[in-house]
Amino acid sequence: MMLSVILAAAAAAEQGASFTFDWFGFLRAFLSCLSILAGLFFVLAGTLGVLRLPDFYTRLHAAGMTDTLGAELILLGLIIQSGFTQVSLKLLLVAFFLLITSPTATHAIANAAHKAGLAPKLGKYKAPSLDGDAS
Repeated sequence: MMLSVILAAAAAAEQGASFTFDWFGFLRAFLSCLSILAGLFFVLAGTLGVLRLPDFYTRLHAAGMTDTLGAELILLGLIIQSGFTQVSLKLLLVAFFLLITSPTATHAIANAAHKAGLAPKLGKYKAPSLDGDAS
């Protein structure tokens, strides 16, 4: 987006025409990028939680919460980027269905694991060390 603005300004200056900066387009691109990056942060935080947390239930909680929020923020960024079009309506419907189904699926998986007899890890938890010491 920024490269196209710079190239348009250079072409307008070369032709002797005046260049007007599209503030609305710049703001839309900035907000879209900010939302997508925030969504990426939450998805990566959920991935780190799945790798570091001790048992199935805490890993499921980390994955369910952060992936839902991360995917919603990424979809919001795509909606902002696409503008008011039919694509944004489709993305809004995908976001709505994801908002409904993702927490429901997480709950169903946790309930099935509980009914199958999978016990949570209770007590004091010590994170594994990075140097490979198993103590």
